[in-house]
Amino acid sequence: MKGDPRRYGFATRAIHAGQPPDPTTGAVTVPIYMTSTYVHDGLGEHKGFEYTRVHNPTRFALEDNVAALEEGVTGHAFASGMAAISALLTLVKAGEHVVVSQDVYGGTYRFFTQVLENYGLTFSWVDATSLDAIAAAIRPNTKMLFLETPTNPLMQITDLAAAAELAHRHGVLVAVDNTFLTPCLQRPLTLGVDVVVHSTTKYLNGHSDALGGVLVARDRKQGDWFYFVQKSAGAVMSPFDAFLLLRGIKTLPVRMAAHEASARVIAAYLADHPKVDRVLYPGLPGHPGFTIQQRQASGFGGMISFDLGSYDAAKRFLDRLEVMSLAESLGGVETLISHPATMTHASVPAERREALGIGDGMVRISVGIEELADLLADLERGLEAV
Repeated sequence: MKGDPRRYGFATRAIHAGQPPDPTTGAVTVPIYMTSTYVHDGLGEHKGFEYTRVHNPTRFALEDNVAALEEGVTGHAFASGMAAISALLTLVKAGEHVVVSQDVYGGTYRFFTQVLENYGLTFSWVDATSLDAIAAAIRPNTKMLFLETPTNPLMQITDLAAAAELAHRHGVLVAVDNTFLTPCLQRPLTLGVDVVVHSTTKYLNGHSDALGGVLVARDRKQGDWFYFVQKSAGAVMSPFDAFLLLRGIKTLPVRMAAHEASARVIAAYLADHPKVDRVLYPGLPGHPGFTIQQRQASGFGGMISFDLGSYDAAKRFLDRLEVMSLAESLGGVETLISHPATMTHASVPAERREALGIGDGMVRISVGIEELADLLADLERGLEAV
């Protein structure tokens, strides 16, 4: 692929962006540069590569690829999704304030409240489906609005264009965790958001075999800072993980289509089941964020949460499953199912989980790409035990 990646469609960019044929051999796949350092031709003379924490061709290829997919200026790959969020929050200094979606991944909540608050950062947790709530939370020292949409695990939807416009009127940066939908279905930077973050461990990789995170910046100023943080803090993605992620991204469009096609059927099945109290999936017409999601994204994704009413019911259900894997994480080709209250959101205090509506009976499904009939049969098997 030659020229500006924006000339080409998403699937073409997923396969080719940042990945020209290897100049030495013509290899179509970017090599894994498993080296820690690079020999200089002479004092003050090198080929643009000095040390892998700072420069690595495999990681650079991945960063260029993801930046092209998100339609950003720069991409930055880190050792995990939380490492990427840690780098993002270096934009905020002691004494400054961050407004956050009230319903976020439990690890994000833990990091903000149990680590960053110790260093003088303050956080307000708001219902980000309400622009009025966001506006009311912004203070003179607010530096950032941090959003998930859809949220984890309540699948709440924020109007990104409106939220970004509101935040920018107050001089506030906007960051969005786009892990659930990926740039295949939602591109926040095109809606006015400043920085996108992903746990690449999830859908971007898609095969549950590599750990990582990325930041993509819309403005060179933030991008230059993230480069500096990578160099200085060093929590960069390994070349091998970057290689695996590049491989996974090549099939992202076809995987996301398969995830969503099955998720739509499964969400409708669960919504009609008498043993299920409620189903949270933005692709259901009754979901309060359905219209906004239709407007700002090209799909609804493969994540579903539903409530069985009690811990005992959830345990009976989960213990009977044969195809779905009870495990943390999401976004793999295999269907992963979890119990947020004791797994992904265990670090959130029980009283806060209850106030948000993350009950002990809630179950979250990351719908895989197995045969749909097998997944439906597995759900029925589990529900028979409830």
